[in-house]
Amino acid sequence: MPGTVNRQILLAARPVGAPRPSDFKLVEATLPEPGPAEVLVRNIYMSVDPYMRGRMNDRRSYAKPWEVGQPADGRAVGEVMKSNDPRFKPGAIVSSMLGWREYFVSTGEGLTPLDRSLPLVSYLGVLGVPGFTGWYGLKEIGQPTAGETLVVSGAAGASDTLVVQLGKLLGCRVVGTAGTDDKCKWLTNELGADAAVNYRRVPDLFEALRDACPKGVDIYFENVGGAMLDAVLRLVNPFARIPLCGMISQYNLETPEPGPRYMMNMVGNRVRMQGFIISDHFDRYPAFLAEVGSAVKAGRIKHEVTVVEGIDNAVKAFLGLFSGDNVGKMVVKLGPEPR
Repeated sequence: MPGTVNRQILLAARPVGAPRPSDFKLVEATLPEPGPAEVLVRNIYMSVDPYMRGRMNDRRSYAKPWEVGQPADGRAVGEVMKSNDPRFKPGAIVSSMLGWREYFVSTGEGLTPLDRSLPLVSYLGVLGVPGFTGWYGLKEIGQPTAGETLVVSGAAGASDTLVVQLGKLLGCRVVGTAGTDDKCKWLTNELGADAAVNYRRVPDLFEALRDACPKGVDIYFENVGGAMLDAVLRLVNPFARIPLCGMISQYNLETPEPGPRYMMNMVGNRVRMQGFIISDHFDRYPAFLAEVGSAVKAGRIKHEVTVVEGIDNAVKAFLGLFSGDNVGKMVVKLGPEPR
């Protein structure tokens, strides 16, 4: 509380290519008292996400760039410690966009009270923006029907583990791709995927996907880009749908790769490919939370989380996203959960 050291992470430099630890700086600041109508929040968990790589660049995008020398930010879950705002009682659990720090003082703007009957960490993963992204992209753009083949790239990631499970609940044949044999086994044994392809070990990615998708591809939930997108475009069926969620293989490139190739397959097959930004659709979040929250409570949806301890390891956790260190959602635990 007041007088307590508040550690936070700043953007120290804009990266060229892949980000490095030296692009960040861990600093200490004195924690202020909350003023009139303000609250003091202690962060418990913070999210690290691939989209944050784009926020390290000084260029126009859908999310405001981080400023050099200023604290980074992102989704977090925390506990109200002191409150001068009647809307938020001490002990309340809230979400915010003020991660990458252990404490913060807020006017209450952007704070959302959370239901404590669900696991707090789930609000950064399966019930948070990643889960909402997967739900919206699959159901609104993918529009799956029973019997169709759904391919999910980067299927062991935060949004994609939900996509795999929703696809199965909706009656699809689901094929996931991942970068290790253990992740592939987890996708099939734990999440129920019909097949999984380790893209790092197969001699020919197209052939491996063709074997896994003998009836072609009806829906492709895209997270990777590059060679993965090329391979899927050779397998698309008439009227296939491709929700463009991300392209992590491209984020750290200084010069974009040529391609994608095989785009003519989209013409003859009348394929729909659509990018989306989930912040455009927050009006649908209550419907998502009602559907997926009840499925999580009932045990129909599993949610895997990779937890890294301590703000001093937050940068390591973020960089680990680009080498596949996570299974499910990657989060950083900044402090203990309240009893």
